[in-house]
Amino acid sequence: MKEKVLQVMREAGKPVSAGDVTKALGADRKDVDRAFAELKKEGAIVSPVRCKWSPAE
Repeated sequence: MKEKVLQVMREAGKPVSAGDVTKALGADRKDVDRAFAELKKEGAIVSPVRCKWSPAE
């Protein structure tokens, strides 16, 4: 799930919210939130704008 979330973020080309990722994947919001939490802990995503996230690369 984490790789799918990162792929959606890369394809968007701009900071996205968890809701945007959920819609793009057609996944359950809880699964997306769990992936976001893990990615935040790993430092794989950053928040340049409040409530929006993008890859840390």
